[in-house]
Parts: sequence; C-alpha cells; structure tokens
Amino acid sequence: MNRQAPTLEDVAREAGVSRATVSRVVNGVRNVDPDIQDLVRSAIERTGYTPNRAARALVTRRIGAVALIISGAGDAFAGRVFADPFFGRVVNGVVGYLRARMIQPVLLFAESEAARKQVVDYVRQGSADGALVVSVQSDDPLPRMLLAAHVPTVLFARPARTSPVSYVDLDHYAGGRLAGERLLARGCRRIAAIGGPADLRAGRQRLAGFRDALAHAGHGSPATAEGVFTLDSGAAAMVALLRDQSSVDGVFAANDLMAQGACQVLRELGRRIPEDVAVVGFDDSSIAVTCRPPLTTVRQPVEEMAAAMARMLDEQVQSPRTEPRALLFEPVLVVRESG
Repeated sequence: MNRQAPTLEDVAREAGVSRATVSRVVNGVRNVDPDIQDLVRSAIERTGYTPNRAARALVTRRIGAVALIISGAGDAFAGRVFADPFFGRVVNGVVGYLRARMIQPVLLFAESEAARKQVVDYVRQGSADGALVVSVQSDDPLPRMLLAAHVPTVLFARPARTSPVSYVDLDHYAGGRLAGERLLARGCRRIAAIGGPADLRAGRQRLAGFRDALAHAGHGSPATAEGVFTLDSGAAAMVALLRDQSSVDGVFAANDLMAQGACQVLRELGRRIPEDVAVVGFDDSSIAVTCRPPLTTVRQPVEEMAAAMARMLDEQVQSPRTEPRALLFEPVLVVRESG
C-alpha cells in the first residue's frame, strides 16, 4: 500500500504549531520568529515533507530558485573555475544560506557573448527569481544586461563602472597593507610582489596597499611580477623575480594559488621558507593549509561574503523596491609557518 505524501498538517502536528505558521515558513514570509522557523524546518526534515513548488509559486509569485552565475571569458575559463578553491567557497556560502530557506541555486556559466545572452534569457523567462554574479573579468557586461532585463541582481565584488546594483566586497587595499606590514615585521628588506591581473580591481588594490605599506616604512617600490591568480603563473612570476633580484627575502603573492606556486619554485631552488624567503599569500583558502609550509595569508571571508550576497538578493526579491547597497568586509592576517 502506498504511503500518502506528508502534508502541511503533518508538519504542523509534528512541530506543534498551526498550519498557517508552517505555510508562512515554507513560503519565506519574514514575520515568523527565528526559533519557530527552526522548529518548523526540523519538523519538515523529520516528516519528509516536500513543498509543492507550483502551488508555492502561485502564492509567493516566486520560483524558489536563484541563478548563481560564474561569468568570465576565454577557452580556459571552466578549467580555472574548477581549479581555484575560491569558487567552491562561494558556492558553499551561497548554498548554506539558501538551503535553510528552501531556495535552490542554479549554477550557470557565462564565458562568451552567446552564453551571457542565454543566461539573461534563462533568468528573465522565469527560471530563477534573481541572479548572483561572480565575475572574473574587469568590465563584465553581464551585470548591465541583467539590470536592463529588470532581473534582481547582486554582485560579488564592486562593479568596474558605477551602476545601481548591490554588491559585497573586501577591503583589498587594507589586505595588501597587512601583507606588507607582516613582511616588514619579520625583518624582510628585499621584498617582492606577485600581483594579480592588472585589469582586475581586486588585484590592483591589493598591490597598492602592499606598496603603500612599504613606502610608509621608508622602502622603495618592490620588484613586481604579474600573475593571473593561478599556480603556474605564480611559479613563473617567482622565477622572473629571482632572475632579476636573486637576493629576495620576502614575497607577497596576491592570492594563495600564486603563493603556492612561488613556494614550489623556492623549494626547488633550495631556498628555505621562511628562513631565506618569507612568503605571504591572500585569501586563506584550503591551499593555505595544505601548502608546504602552511601559508601565512590575508583572510578573505568568502563564505560569509557569499552568504551575505545571497541574503541581499533574497531581500531584494521579497522587496523589489529595496535600494541597492554595498557591504564591505574587512581582511584579517592569518599567521602560519611561511611568513
């Protein structure tokens, strides 16, 4: 005999609340006490209740899904996304927020003009309530396309052009200063930097903060090589720096992947870390812990930033007249063995 699917009444009975309260929680209504929400969600898990998405959409005029769009360009785009732990951290933060609210993320890629048009059409036609955009190029047209299509949108990182869109970001300049001050505090004097792509604001700001920290202490501009936030580019940059200045005793890399590449080169050349060359990275990703030696790095709280981005979109979807706003996070120095 087939068991009947659990109903709202079953959940209400299990939670010890009214059917109307369960309905408000399921439909994402905000005026429900957080403790009651937790009680109802636990009852939903125990009973195995699955909301009727079609019925929910009729009540709330929402699909109950948001698009998480990774936007960039180039043939190696997808490979870079899956190789860099940064993107996994974004997904974890977004999913952690959405899952508790029974909202589904839909992961989309926009690596070309055609793909961007497809993504905008997908969201505009009602397949998602809004868009969370993580871009890896400086002047990405996708946010402007989404705004023109009247799609609720929140960005990870400040847009290159002034635009009426909400975003979360980090104080990258302050993070770069922390890295510079750490190397100076260790007594490093022949300091170099591996910067990120010059066309990305985050990379420019990290390097600017680092340079200013050194200048404030009376040091000249550090030797600098540019990378593209990948392990191989960090290794190549380290080789170039040592070729030009073999006596380097401190290196700042603008992300952990490049710092790991720098450490590999230094080890291969017999340079001890940190005794001969101290290394400081940026992000505090999983790589910082698995690197040999573990990286001193500047923490970017990606999971918290991604969860905040999802919350801002949820608020915008529920209240379409919400004004665009920016949320800036502060970096923190995490000291380990490399520096």
